[in-house]
Amino acid sequence: MLGDYSLSDMLERMYINQLALEAALMELTLHLELQGGSEVGNNVRGALETIGENAGHIKQGLATLKGSSSDQV
Repeated sequence: MLGDYSLSDMLERMYINQLALEAALMELTLHLELQGGSEVGNNVRGALETIGENAGHIKQGLATLKGSSSDQV
């Protein structure tokens, strides 16, 4: 056990951090694009798209992990 947190709790916090970083990067990207940095903005948007795609898989994995851990209780 990881202190007071289960593995699924820790992974959920990491997922929430990922979403927060994604939002912060989007804010910075929008600001950069307003300043004329469209090429860099496009590159960042590509990376954010990957983060968004993976977020769905992570969320499904967390749901599965939480479901299987509650079955064992």
